[in-house]
Formats: sequence, C-alpha cells, structure tokens
Amino acid sequence: MKILLRVAVEAKKYAGLLLLAIVSTLLLTLANLAAPRLMSQMVGAVALGLDEAGLQLIFKLTLSLTIVYFSRILLRYLSNYMSHRAAWKLVQEIRLKVYNKLQAQSMNYYRNSKTGDLVSRTISDTGMFEQLYAHLIPESITNTITVMGVTIVLMSINMKLALLTCIPIPFILISGWFFAKKIRPCFSETQEALGVLSSQLVDNYSGMQEIQAFGRQSKATDDINEKAGSFTYYMLRGLNFSAVFHPSVEFMTATGTIIVVGFGGYLAYLNQIQVQDVVAFMLYLSLFYAPITGLTNLLEQVQQSLAGVERVLAVLDAPEIIRNRPGAKPLVDAKGALRFDNVSFSYIEGVPVLEEVSFQAAPGEMIAVVGATGVGKSTLAQLTARFYDPTEGTIYLDDHDLCDIDIHSLHQNVAMVMQDTFLFNGTIGENVAFACPDASFDDVVRAAKIARIHDDILAMPNGYDTIVGERGARLSGGQKQRIAIARAVLCDAPVLILDEATASVDVKTEADIQRAIMELAGTRTIIVIAHRLSTVRRADRILVFQDGRIAQEGNHNELSEIPGLYRELCLVQEQELAVDEMYVSAS
Repeated sequence: MKILLRVAVEAKKYAGLLLLAIVSTLLLTLANLAAPRLMSQMVGAVALGLDEAGLQLIFKLTLSLTIVYFSRILLRYLSNYMSHRAAWKLVQEIRLKVYNKLQAQSMNYYRNSKTGDLVSRTISDTGMFEQLYAHLIPESITNTITVMGVTIVLMSINMKLALLTCIPIPFILISGWFFAKKIRPCFSETQEALGVLSSQLVDNYSGMQEIQAFGRQSKATDDINEKAGSFTYYMLRGLNFSAVFHPSVEFMTATGTIIVVGFGGYLAYLNQIQVQDVVAFMLYLSLFYAPITGLTNLLEQVQQSLAGVERVLAVLDAPEIIRNRPGAKPLVDAKGALRFDNVSFSYIEGVPVLEEVSFQAAPGEMIAVVGATGVGKSTLAQLTARFYDPTEGTIYLDDHDLCDIDIHSLHQNVAMVMQDTFLFNGTIGENVAFACPDASFDDVVRAAKIARIHDDILAMPNGYDTIVGERGARLSGGQKQRIAIARAVLCDAPVLILDEATASVDVKTEADIQRAIMELAGTRTIIVIAHRLSTVRRADRILVFQDGRIAQEGNHNELSEIPGLYRELCLVQEQELAVDEMYVSAS
C-alpha cells in the first residue's frame, strides 16, 4: 500500500485523465450489468407468448440493448485510452525524474553503480508504472464493482444460488495470497537479473575492441549466456508459479459453475425458480467469475510492476551527496583565486587518497601537479569541480567555500579537460560548443585554433559538420583530446583544469598544445596535471605529490636543483628521452 500511495502522489498531476477513465469504467460496468438483464427479459417475454404488446416490448428491449452495446464501445474507448494516456504521460515524467536524479548524483554514486543497471531502471523499470497505473487501477475498479453488482443481482434473483456461487471465493483468496507471497521475490530477482544483463551488455559493447584484440569472444559469450541464463531462470521460476496458480483458479471457478448449474437445474425441476431467471443466472455467472479471474491475473501483473517500481523508487529516494548548501549563491565576476585548506579525501573509508593538502593559486597563475600514478592528482581536479566533497578541510574559489556556491554556477566557472576524453555522438562543431551552445561559429573556430585542431578539422570531408561517432570513435586519440581542449577553451571559465591533456598526442601536437596553454597563461587560473615534465616546465609553480601529500613545491628551476622526487622524475624522463633518441638513430 505504501508503494501504491507513493505512485498516487507521483501521478496526481494526471488525476483528471484517470478520473475520466474511472467514470467511463464505472459506466461501462453498469452497461455490462444491464445487458444480461435485458436479455433475460426478452427470454421471459418470448416464454409468455408473443402478442402485439409482447412485440412492442421486444422492440423496446432490442433498442435498449443496441444502445447499451454501442455505449460499451464508446465507454471502453474512453476507459482504455484515457488510462493509457495518463499512464504513459506518468512514465515520461518518472523517466525524466529518474534521469534528473541520476544527473544530480555525485561521481561516487557512479563508481558504485553499473551503467547498464541504471539504463534498465530508467527504461524498463519505469515502464512498470504504466501497468500499475493503466491496468491495475481501472481494471481493479471495474472487476471489483462488477463482482459486487453481479452479487447483488444474483441475490435478488435467488439467494440460495447466489450463496452457492460464492463458495470458491475463499479458496481463490487464500491461493491468491499464497501466490503473491511466492511470486513477488521472483519478479524482484528477475528485474535485478535484467539489470545485471544490461550492465554486461553495455560493458561488452563498450569494450568490443579489447574483446576482439585479445580473442576473448568465447569468454564474452559465456558471460552473456550466464547473465541471460540467470534472467531466464528467475523468469521461468515465476512463470512456474503462474502456470500452477491460474489453472487452479479456473478449476475453482468451474467448480462453482458446476455447483450452480446442478443446483439451479434441481430448483427448476422443483418449480422453485423460473426459466428466465435460470437463463439470467447463467448469463450473470460468466460476468461473476470473469472479473474474479481478471483480478487474479492482475495480481501477477501487480507483483511484477511493484518489483520494477521499487527499483525506480530506490533511485528517486537515494540521497544526493553533492547538492547546494542552504543559502548557496551563484558566483559573480569570478577571478579564479583557488585555495585548498588542509584538504583530505578518501574514496573508501580508512584508505586516504589526499591528506592535509594546502596550497593557493592566484588569479591568472599556472599551477602544475606532478607525481607518480595514484597519488591523488586527478582526485584534486575532481574536488576542484566539486564532483566530490573533501572528507576534511575546505576548498575556496575567490574566498567562497565551494559548498556555498551554486553548483551550476561553479561548473560555469571551472572548465575541465578530463584524462578520459568523452565526445558525444554528434558533429565536431556540436562537441566544441557543447558547454556554450549559443557560441557563434567564429568563436568555435577560434577555440579550435587555440587547441591546434582547426587544420585537422578542415582536412576532414565535412569540416566542422563531421560526425565523430560514439565516444569519438571516428577520430584519433590526439584529435579527441584537442577537441576536448577546444571545448574547455570556449567556456572562457576563470579556472581551467587540464588533467593529462597531452597524454594521447604525439610530440609535435604536444608542443602545439603547450603553446596554446601558454597563450592562455595569465588570462585564467590554470591547473595542469601531467606525467610529462615537458608540459609543466613553464608553470609558475609545481606541486609534487607523493603518497597523497604535497612533498615539494616550487618552479622548475628551483625543484630541479635540489634533491627530491621532482629531480628524480626529471632524471628518469631524461634517460627515457635519451633511449628514445638512441633507438631513432639506430633505426
């Protein structure tokens, strides 16, 4: 009931459409109840013998029956269409709510979730609201009122037969309760298995190049077969209960029909009931058991729907870790002054990634962050954009705590080029202008020139209208990286973060990007995270990270002259460069 009440709250916007469907359903039920009564009256008129008055009565009853059957067509249309219109409008709204909820979640939420499962909840599970809203409510009302109405009519015809008609009902209710108890977990496990299967498919499709490159097609097929087998197992388990339950209900209703027919025939033999009443009773008998069978069918649909609705509500009710603090305000005329004050962070409790990190970046200053893999460099970038909140300490932008800045405003003032470049399946121009859709074409070209990708774009058949493919599959790694840089440049944000921005480019392109970065230097605060020291030599200051802490701080000339981690990194890369030059000379 809690879930049904929650659905009712979510659907209150469409109460008018549902009310129209319910009224149509009620009128349809009355029409269904009237038809057998009119037919029994016709049989009674014929049984009494036809005269002129009898013919007039039959004509009136025929006309009434025609009106009833025609009204049933109209009422059934209104009942079905309006309920489905309301239901699918609700599904659309719920899907949007689920998407917006997921869009508002922190990156930590996605670290602990599977993409395929989230897609399954957004598409498949939200579809269950349609079953619950378009079928459960109208059909439950129809069937319940039909049973009550038919019961009253049957009792008015013959109390004994009516009571005999009700004999199977307690057994049907008991079996329905047992069925619901057994099948609900099956459908819950089925929906979970569908989410797991969807996740595996997303992983395999995204990693198809790796699957083929390493010849792991058979293993990938086995994984899909295992997940699909799990889904099939739980689905068949639920269908097994259904295969037992529904024939059992049919047997119980058939038993009730046999009892009524036998006893009704006996009463007719004793002249305790008229022929037309027996006919009416038999016509109403089908109307009596059909909705009961319909309710048992609805019971299965409801259990399946509730399993999906629960998964949707779990998303909607998930807490938002990263959200605006009460009183958060937009950042106006940001200068780009960035300050970390004793910041510590852990993805997993008890396993620190950053510990007591403190530094300042003045507006227009270029700060480089270097260190071995896994020391927290990218985490620093994630914290600056507030994809996560620090475990301890505070981060300031223009002396404002990031938590006191409206999140949307913060992201407008912090542009990022991620280590893992992501491009949307659209044109190059659309990807460059993604963060600034109102930017002019000239602005897009200017940003592309700064990122040293303009000439590459012009060399393509469709220029800026070239489709990049899913995740930029039609471009090289260096091209994707430079398009991402152009996208960040176009934002013109006061803080620019480059997380391994030159990781996927050749030496020449790296030099071009370095010149582009130097053109931007002084115009905005730049945080450069890199492994290659050639990228950070011209930075105003270099932060050397080790074990989640700042081990050294200074410019290139200062740090390269004193013993320490930075000097060791310089020596290692100089040796690597020397080996590369020897290899080139030898070849």
